[in-house]
Amino acid sequence: MSTICLYGSASGGIDPAHVELAATVGRLIGERGHDLVYGGGGTSVMGAAEAAARAAGARTTGVMPQALMDLELPPAGLGELVVTADMRQRKAEMDARADAFVVLPGGLGTLEELFEIWVARTIGLHTKPMAVLDCDGHYAGLRTWLEGLVERGFARPLVFDVVLWTDDPAQALDFLERAPRERVTLPSSEIVGSFAEYPTDGPGGPGGGAS
Repeated sequence: MSTICLYGSASGGIDPAHVELAATVGRLIGERGHDLVYGGGGTSVMGAAEAAARAAGARTTGVMPQALMDLELPPAGLGELVVTADMRQRKAEMDARADAFVVLPGGLGTLEELFEIWVARTIGLHTKPMAVLDCDGHYAGLRTWLEGLVERGFARPLVFDVVLWTDDPAQALDFLERAPRERVTLPSSEIVGSFAEYPTDGPGGPGGGAS
């Protein structure tokens, strides 16, 4: 058994398909014998995932900063509620309790969580697998933009090796269960000094015509 951290929206008024997706993921987490840690809300994507996971036998833990307690009401029946002083402590607590991460459709807060845990993975601060689950193209524009960063030399192609992008909930869980837990440290300017000190992956590196 492992604990899967789920990131996703707490906003109402979104496409019901996102909420249905969250319920499917929560159910699979419980049916496969895992536990769930998440942001603690009882609405939208977060609430649906928690309710389905708990109904399927998972222990659920919500982590919420004090400032949001009156805005994102925790659901009745939540296994454990951890109240933190601020958002930074919230993310740290969720990360520490998790063995793997799954990202569902969300907004700015979800993107912040995704990028923070993704960067930490690429520089070797943790070895936990990650999956971005997107069934209707919610993150398609983001993925295109990120691929553009690689093409322009702002990111290395290997960053995509440490995260699975999929539209299949079962495939996402399969990946989180089976992914090797090897420490991966990708080249960065902070580690090796400058991009000019290792071969280029594109036109922006040594010999690629950039000044």
